[in-house]
Amino acid sequence: MRTVGVEEELLLVDPDSGEPRAQQSAVLARAAQDDPGQDVFQKELFGQMLEFATHPQTDMADLGAEIVHCRKEAARLAGEIGCAVAALATSPLPVTPTIVAHERYRWMTGQYGMTAQEQLICGCHAHVSVASDEEGVAVLDRIRPWLPVLCALSANSPFWHGRDTGYVSYRSRVQRRWPQTGPNELFGSAERYHRLVRDMLASGVVLDSGMLYFDARLSARYPTVELRVADVCLRAETTVLVATLARALVETAARDWRAGRPPLDHSVNLLKLAGWQAARSGLGQDLLDPVTMLPRPAVEVLGSLLEHTGDALADSGDAAFVAEAVAELLRRGNGAHEQRLLMERTGSLRHVVTECVRRTQD
Repeated sequence: MRTVGVEEELLLVDPDSGEPRAQQSAVLARAAQDDPGQDVFQKELFGQMLEFATHPQTDMADLGAEIVHCRKEAARLAGEIGCAVAALATSPLPVTPTIVAHERYRWMTGQYGMTAQEQLICGCHAHVSVASDEEGVAVLDRIRPWLPVLCALSANSPFWHGRDTGYVSYRSRVQRRWPQTGPNELFGSAERYHRLVRDMLASGVVLDSGMLYFDARLSARYPTVELRVADVCLRAETTVLVATLARALVETAARDWRAGRPPLDHSVNLLKLAGWQAARSGLGQDLLDPVTMLPRPAVEVLGSLLEHTGDALADSGDAAFVAEAVAELLRRGNGAHEQRLLMERTGSLRHVVTECVRRTQD
């Protein structure tokens, strides 16, 4: 059974006003005070963010329990300094981001200028174990057209600094401002993947391999494929759904590779259009079908994803959970839908944030 680990980035906010607060250092200090050796909560680019990472898990119920625990711990630590955490992929309210004092972050600010300063966005990254770099690159080649569907499922960033963007995942559009993001052409081998990494590092445009913000990549630290397209999800159960589908996609791709089935040879330009469409309308309208790259109702594309990964989900025992979770997500809507409903009902972005603080921990 492949292991799955999740990294989630949370927004630190004032519990009353909903405005982001640059309290990351204080929260990390409290975490270190409680447990000097803790490695769950981690430093991020902006003081208004807090990241945590789960342990690798094989059982999705265990993964869900750890995500809930980490969110509650983050809320407790933030609450002890008069702050709160919200699983929001962008700030609905205006904010002036505060870049954390760190040599690497200073380099990024000097190198990328305004682009770096605009990146107060919160994502969800799923790490799925692979047996080798060859298997990992074969997986990367085969999951490319399915990644926009995960973006649509997780979409949780309709507002940006006081305005409705017209997108459901504006985070993914902001992230595209980096020069080293998005989908890749087919690699075909681990050697070609690593050659691209070496060439990009030699260019001097990026500092290290951790700055290669591909939609999916080989992790520089773990024997995993890292899927990076998802917004941080408002509800923990949506995070578990994304992680479960990520593992099923990786397992399906690895099986196809071993069976000699080639990847779909879609161009990067088409994949960019599919990512844009997912970020624009999410589950509300059409997505681009991962096989044909033609418009198709989102619910039908979701059905194709479940069919594509059906054997892997059945073998891992996750098929029933995924079917139920997808049905619930379609009934309730993703985080972007919930945020817009809150805004329609209250007319207050402040209320949107404070209510999302509560839903983050539900």
